[in-house]
Amino acid sequence: MKAQLIANRYLPMCGRFTLTQPADAIAQHFNLGQVPLFEPRYNVAPTQAVAVVRADLQQERQLHWLQWGLVPSWSKDPKMGARMINARAETLAEKPSFRQAFRRRRCLIPADGFYEWHRSGKAKQPYYFFLDAPAETPTLFAFAGLWEHWENGNGDVIESCTIITTEPNETLQAFHDRMPVILPPSTYDRWLDPTEQTEHLQSLLQPYAASTMGYYPVSTTVNNPRQADRSCIQPLERSPLTP
Repeated sequence: MKAQLIANRYLPMCGRFTLTQPADAIAQHFNLGQVPLFEPRYNVAPTQAVAVVRADLQQERQLHWLQWGLVPSWSKDPKMGARMINARAETLAEKPSFRQAFRRRRCLIPADGFYEWHRSGKAKQPYYFFLDAPAETPTLFAFAGLWEHWENGNGDVIESCTIITTEPNETLQAFHDRMPVILPPSTYDRWLDPTEQTEHLQSLLQPYAASTMGYYPVSTTVNNPRQADRSCIQPLERSPLTP
């Protein structure tokens, strides 16, 4: 197991996810007003626009589209966002790239599944992870996220986000030494409240219960971010790799 973790820690985490639910389901789950219609997304990749739920000072929730890959407000090169798709829960309060966002700019990133890869030698087999049992209507959930506002002297503006990761649960530990933080709905208000102290939020950044998660192998076509249809989440009958 230790050797597997050493090999797999160099795979992306969390580097791909899905959001396939209709706008009305998203609006209901996250207590939003009207959500614009958009196509199901079966292979969301870094640097793409992702749906993000934020709250204003009156705790009114709104859905926005932000670039996945956080660009700190002080950055001179916005391209650094491609390297900032994840933020480690243990060091949010210390890292200059994340500590201000952790204090004042927290968000929810809606999803209904995500991908991880298992490596055996040179081969990497993708797996699809979800909450509860697979069904025609997957379970919506939220990654814990941070967002930032960047602009330069020319008037260019980038609003971006990152997904927070933590230690893996028993299900994910065979695949990676990290997993995305999934927040229970009962914690959404606390996470979005900009007045909540960060020391009171650290306890939320825990591995999600393994007993409520499932997974299965999928085709390696998901490795290509241009491959983004429903075939990405179709299970393989047999996996060439077994964690």
